[in-house]
Amino acid sequence: MTSETPTRAYRRLSVEERRSQLLEAALSLFAHRAPEEVSLDDVAEAAGVSRPLVYRYFPGGKQQLYEAALRSAAEELEHCFSEPPQGPLTQRLSRALDRYLAFVDQHDAGFSALLQGGSVVETSRTTAIVDGVRRAAAEHILDHLAVAEPGPRLRMTVRMWITAVEAASLIWLDEDKEPPLDELRDWLVEQFVVALAATAGRDPQAAGVVKAALALEPADGAVGAMARRLLPVIEDAAHLL
Repeated sequence: MTSETPTRAYRRLSVEERRSQLLEAALSLFAHRAPEEVSLDDVAEAAGVSRPLVYRYFPGGKQQLYEAALRSAAEELEHCFSEPPQGPLTQRLSRALDRYLAFVDQHDAGFSALLQGGSVVETSRTTAIVDGVRRAAAEHILDHLAVAEPGPRLRMTVRMWITAVEAASLIWLDEDKEPPLDELRDWLVEQFVVALAATAGRDPQAAGVVKAALALEPADGAVGAMARRLLPVIEDAAHLL
């Protein structure tokens, strides 16, 4: 009597497929543990391969693997702010933040290890990768504002907001993920609008950007809702005008 139990076909992975598999396993581990707490044996076990195989693809050891994983995460984060240039600015920012905050939520405690720095495996190269994420995000936002040559005030406003988004994400993790993600997203969008408006009061280029952006905002959209919430707060300050 012969056994009819099917045997599982083995497929050899290509170099790129194997490398992607190892990076995925590493990112999964770095998402929940600090880099210094993750060993190559951990990565090998998570990927279902041997330690020598990990070394074959990353002969520089954990440092090389960490930097490669960081680049992979950085590429994903950079693409978060890529959005077609149609529709109201606040709607585009909301969709971009949904992707960014979903990444933060998915990687949980490892977000700080991947982006905040302070790890023993941090180097000038890893710092440059992280800074590249911030700069790429800022360029995407400036594209949304349709500004080809931003002046220093406008560029600084955008980069300050990117930094605020990153800081808010880290604080959100420290605060047990409160407030809810949709509230955090809306709050960050409103902060960007307010920051732009403050800059517009001092910078003609920013003023033009704000006017163009507000012209596309519907009355029942994010900016209208924010204005209705703010009016009762500032109505007693009419004497300042």
